[in-house]
Amino acid sequence: MNDWPDRRTGDRSERYGRGSADPQPEGARSMPHIQRRPAPPQRPQVPPRRPQVPPQSPGYDDRYQDGGHQGGGYGPEPGYDSGYNTGQVYGSGSGGPGGRRGGGDGGYVQGRPAPDWRRRIKLGALTLVVVVLAVSVSTYFWADSKLKREVDLSKVIERPESGDGTNYLIVGSDSREGMSAEEKKRLRTGSAEGKRTDSMMILHDGSNGPTLISLPRDSNVEIPTFKGSESGKTFQGTGRQVKLNAAYAEDGPELLVRTVEFNTGLRIDHYVEIGFGGFAKIVDAIGGVELDIPKAFKDKKSGADFQAGKQTLNGEQSLAFVRTRYAFAGSDLDRTKNQQKFLAALASQTATPSTILNPFKLYPTMGAGLDTLIVDKDMSLWSLGNMFFAMKGVTGGEGTSMNMPISGSIGSNLVWDKAKVKQLVQQLNDGEKVTVKGN
Repeated sequence: MNDWPDRRTGDRSERYGRGSADPQPEGARSMPHIQRRPAPPQRPQVPPRRPQVPPQSPGYDDRYQDGGHQGGGYGPEPGYDSGYNTGQVYGSGSGGPGGRRGGGDGGYVQGRPAPDWRRRIKLGALTLVVVVLAVSVSTYFWADSKLKREVDLSKVIERPESGDGTNYLIVGSDSREGMSAEEKKRLRTGSAEGKRTDSMMILHDGSNGPTLISLPRDSNVEIPTFKGSESGKTFQGTGRQVKLNAAYAEDGPELLVRTVEFNTGLRIDHYVEIGFGGFAKIVDAIGGVELDIPKAFKDKKSGADFQAGKQTLNGEQSLAFVRTRYAFAGSDLDRTKNQQKFLAALASQTATPSTILNPFKLYPTMGAGLDTLIVDKDMSLWSLGNMFFAMKGVTGGEGTSMNMPISGSIGSNLVWDKAKVKQLVQQLNDGEKVTVKGN
């Protein structure tokens, strides 16, 4: 019995599945149980408009532009271009830099390479080093050009032998050079012509740590034979006894160095001098110096008026502090102790990362000091830096500060204890620990 409709057989292979072997689709066949409607009138065939396709970039796959007829597939007529993007990705591919593209052929599209961070870090570090070196070199030459190398120690005659370490003679003068009338009035410096020494210290930077020794300006000393700094003429010593600051007033730094060396037996390697104006500007440039003043004092001549306790001194107050002598029972000896205390605090608070690494503080500080700093002809910035850090070490527990040992006085002149002075100089020259006590 045949279950198929009329005129059908059970052999379906004769009528179905032929499309897979025929390049054209199977045509329609009449069905007896289906009534066909009349076909609508045929309209004239108008060929379709070919869409405008923009030029394709390299990598565009045009395998399907011919409708697949070359490969036996189905699609538009040969030569027809629909403008359809088959999924090809133009550019760097679908997977990001260096990733897989979206096509089905499993290929790779060249993309942007991954960043080489090691190389970037090396280049950044190299750039930083170059910038730091350039700034350092330019700063060195800028600062070096500001040094006033006016003192010629080669004019000093009959000098002692060198010993351990380096010895600096640090002088604070009452020079008003470069100060306006308003500044002189504000700082109470007066308007005296010329300049005199207001404070003198020897800073020894040796293998046994730094030692700071104050030389009272009223010290009784002998003026030895010396060669005039200007005339070059030799002046024979007569055993004349004067106050130490008189040597500076008589023939300047060279005679002062000669007198200190003759009366101590210690060779001076470098000379450093700063005036009133430069001193005050340095303090203001770093934002003041913090000091702990144990006892209140006041002095009309210097303008000092301080309460006891911790306080930050500006340039004007600092100058008054180091110049005061009449408010103390020990007069010049007490003043030298205050000077040591202040200079050590100044060095300690200046040699900090907040100053050295901050150009807005470093350059004003250096400019303020170097503008009025007078040094010897052999002084380098390196030596000046060593002196500065040795001064800082005095308050850091690494060194000693003292006055020159005093044995008595002649009138208003202070007489040094010659035996102790000789022992002190011997210990400094030999690099031994200083055991001599000063006043």
